Amino acid sequence: MKKSFVALLAVVLMAGCATVSTNDETRGWTVERLYSTAREELDGGNYQRSLKLYETLQARFPYGRYAQQALMDQAFTHYKDAEPELAIAAANRFIRLYPSHPDLDYIYYLKGLVYFNDDTSFMSNISKQDMSERDPKAARESYQAFQELVTRFPQSKYSEDATQKMVRLVNALGASEMHVARYYMKRGAWLAAINRAQTVVKDYGNTGHNEEALAISVAAYEQLGMKDLAADARRVLAQNFPQSRYLQATWHVRESSWWKFWGQATE
Repeated sequence: MKKSFVALLAVVLMAGCATVSTNDETRGWTVERLYSTAREELDGGNYQRSLKLYETLQARFPYGRYAQQALMDQAFTHYKDAEPELAIAAANRFIRLYPSHPDLDYIYYLKGLVYFNDDTSFMSNISKQDMSERDPKAARESYQAFQELVTRFPQSKYSEDATQKMVRLVNALGASEMHVARYYMKRGAWLAAINRAQTVVKDYGNTGHNEEALAISVAAYEQLGMKDLAADARRVLAQNFPQSRYLQATWHVRESSWWKFWGQATE
């Protein structure tokens, strides 16, 4: 009885293995067929099916141009399928494995796009949440990827668009820092407001916020009783913005739709 049970179990397991093997429709496919079918599924919007085929291709044919192209397409497919973390992981893997690939500029551009359009980043639905509760990490990561592209591959066909997006990112990041500086001023966190205002002047001086940043520094230093530093900041404000309204009246909290800076050109 026991021997019969063991024999029956063996038959069942063998049948199961045979079923799995028989159901693999890609069994025996060439690398060319795997790639062309995966690409067709990608072009047709069947992203999960496409990803499975790319993974199969890389597992069976891990070397050569098809494997490289499959990994590039895999990163793009994750991006199209709204899977930013997986897209970035695939892009980073490509950069690590193929640092001299002729299409490396495209991978950096794709990384920038993924972060740029990441729905979890501070740029999405930004009017619905206070900036102090958001982390602009995605915007900074996007800028770094685009910067890597235009620095290493200035002649790339993607460089022009990357440069334009970098301008938008800088504008948004400058507006973000300015908004947080206002946030701290509103809550009486004078030193924190000064630090943010100084960041605006130092790192985002071409985004049109210097005047207000200097005015915040003046007001915050006065609140802290640091008269000399307040006078220095006021002197810089007067030199750079002699017609500034902040020379006539101290800066005060005002509510503004800072998120509208997203998409604007440099002031």
